[in-house]
Amino acid sequence: MLLSAGTVLTGASMLGAGWVEIESGRVVGLGSGLAPRPVDLDLDEAVVAPGFVDMHVHGGGGGAFFEGTARAVEATVALHRRHGTTAMVASLVSAQPEDLARQVSLLADHVASGHLLGIHLEGPWLAARRCGAHEPTALRDPDPAEIDALLAAGRGAVRMVTLAPELPGALEAIRRIVDAGVVAAIGHTDATYEQARAAIDAGATVATHLFNAMRPVHHREPGPVVAALEDPRVTVELIHDGVHLHPALHRLVTADVGVDRVALVTDAMAAAGMSDGAYRLGELAVEVTEGVARVAGTDTIAGSTATTARMASLAVAHAAGDRDEALLTVIRQMCLNPLRALGLPAPGLAPGAPADLVVLTPDLDVRGVMRHGAWVLSPT
Repeated sequence: MLLSAGTVLTGASMLGAGWVEIESGRVVGLGSGLAPRPVDLDLDEAVVAPGFVDMHVHGGGGGAFFEGTARAVEATVALHRRHGTTAMVASLVSAQPEDLARQVSLLADHVASGHLLGIHLEGPWLAARRCGAHEPTALRDPDPAEIDALLAAGRGAVRMVTLAPELPGALEAIRRIVDAGVVAAIGHTDATYEQARAAIDAGATVATHLFNAMRPVHHREPGPVVAALEDPRVTVELIHDGVHLHPALHRLVTADVGVDRVALVTDAMAAAGMSDGAYRLGELAVEVTEGVARVAGTDTIAGSTATTARMASLAVAHAAGDRDEALLTVIRQMCLNPLRALGLPAPGLAPGAPADLVVLTPDLDVRGVMRHGAWVLSPT
């Protein structure tokens, strides 16, 4: 297939009006200007970009990864793929040891089949004071035997683990996780600046949803936020959904650390793409009102109802300066940076790369989605 569009983004650069050629599920050529032969599909003024990658997502379409069932996984994956996410990591919230091991084992099959990039353990080794939408009774200190058991249950599928670095045994746990080839992240933490720095020195390279569920910045105790921002080894997640963060923070962080150290994530739960109502996030009941998910009976945010497409549109709309530059920045933060943070190849749209792409209208609504050369959502 040879297609043309008004704007082609490779992820690293903007080609302007251009073309992409796809064969056997891979990109075999692309360029700006006129295509080398008559195109099979002219997308007019559409924007073609690499498919979105979500490294932190719990559910969507009424399903949630903690359920572990094929129906729940299929519902979540299908919803997010229709909204432009061509690759995602299944995030799990804190649970009792037996339940968490079962969830990891079940999801490992979906990773092996290629439906998921991997598994993200967001807990159970989190700070009670910053637990957010995690069941407090499921929190515990890191235990080497449990870490090894969960990694074994995942059969190589566990891709990232978030933990609070101030907990007893956390630094040893980070080293153990990293030695196993898994990304260690700091999050849901009340750590001091020094404790966060120690975690980064031990091997942690991601800050889970920066600002949210962590000790805030104080002028005499900078805490984990500043520790993560000032260290070039760390990629920081941001949830730019209009609820978790003020847009100014996305602008400020990007200007401070640079485009390539920010990964935009949805942190979506089961209500993404669904109506308001009652849902669950792990062991907790969640109420969604006007699209905002909160732990039932509280003001605590319980993940988001966002999709990557909605987040991309918001991030571009809230950016300062040139729109094309903002679009390229957001695409890098949603397509390339998450893969790099996970230690995976991040080719974007390039010869030899998988043909995973999203077709957007000039207003950044999703018009089409392709994964491995097949249309998930046809643009015609």
